[in-house]
Amino acid sequence: MSEEHDGPRGDLDTALAVFATHRRRLFGIAYRMLATVADAEDIVQDTWIRWQNTDRSQVREPAAFLTTITTRLSINVLQSAHAKRETYIGPWLPEPVNTDDDPALGAERAEALQFAILMTLEKLTPTERAAYILREAFDYPYPRIAEVISSSVVSARQLVSRARAHLSSEKQATVEPTHQRRLLEAFLTAAQKGDAQELEKLFADDVVSYTDGNGVKLAARIPVIGRGRVAKFVAAFAHHFWTGKSVDWVEVNGQPAATLAEGGEVTTIVTVTTSDQGIEQLLWVMSPDKLRHVTAVSA
Repeated sequence: MSEEHDGPRGDLDTALAVFATHRRRLFGIAYRMLATVADAEDIVQDTWIRWQNTDRSQVREPAAFLTTITTRLSINVLQSAHAKRETYIGPWLPEPVNTDDDPALGAERAEALQFAILMTLEKLTPTERAAYILREAFDYPYPRIAEVISSSVVSARQLVSRARAHLSSEKQATVEPTHQRRLLEAFLTAAQKGDAQELEKLFADDVVSYTDGNGVKLAARIPVIGRGRVAKFVAAFAHHFWTGKSVDWVEVNGQPAATLAEGGEVTTIVTVTTSDQGIEQLLWVMSPDKLRHVTAVSA
């Protein structure tokens, strides 16, 4: 069916239908690039405006066109994002997103979605990050990746290879989600009791606790490092932190997480990254801006 209705810009209803077909995938790309929902939604909206104002009769492959716009806009935002984070109070973590209904978040595979990977991707250049995401999550061929990021095919391969090398040099979660949940359940039990000895048994030697609160009350402003220190840190606030809070479960970023709610409002989400050694990272998200898109599911 031709898209050449109503003049060279085509019929807007058709344009909207085409865009809607690809919207989830575009969000999946932008979220993996930027790791915040609001920024990803802004990118998708900007992509729609570009699509709306394009002479669509000249676009042979809408999916490729929309992916290219989304990726390039994300690269531009990412290049300025680090400056914004310099004013952030305390550790910055990716914003959790529910993946109960869409485990791969619009992608071919659920790659580049877990917290451990997203945190490591922060260390890559924006172009390396884009190439890796398009290849690993969306299974794009190298010639298409090269077109999207305006590089040669050889360069695209090198970017993905460098990104893989960087990620493989970091500790990654190697434990299945079911075991991950068991570790998180055991952590929650010990944490609420304030049992430092039990907590130590769950942690890897070099465990790190990160709290993303952006200055909110009770949020630690620096990472806490080491099995003994993290156990004492968690045990120390046990008697007041958990009081009056209901604990429920949710799947975020393809992994189990616990939500803490007061008066029906989620105030904290906690999840872990794990290895055969135990809990490697304890991740607390307490910033209200990052909890708006998380919905608890009672176990």
